[in-house]
Amino acid sequence: MKITEAELFAYLLTESIEEDSMKTVTLRIDDGIVEKFLWMLKHFKDEIKILDQSEYVNDDEYLRSIDGMVQSIQEARREPDCNGVTLDKLDW
Repeated sequence: MKITEAELFAYLLTESIEEDSMKTVTLRIDDGIVEKFLWMLKHFKDEIKILDQSEYVNDDEYLRSIDGMVQSIQEARREPDCNGVTLDKLDW
């Protein structure tokens, strides 16, 4: 019996999640397999729920879609460098 990569991924995903826990995974699926992938997900209807489905948007488009984000970025660019923090000072 042959299984597709998508079937293997779904199997590994369900096997790696503990029984009483839930995980959220964000995937970017190529247009060429999206219909097959969604078909496969429907066969795991008790284990996997589709919470949200949208078209991929690059970072620039996404940020521009948030109300006030462009203005906020433009204001931040006008701030003097002395108000900034160097990467080594950030608390990641």
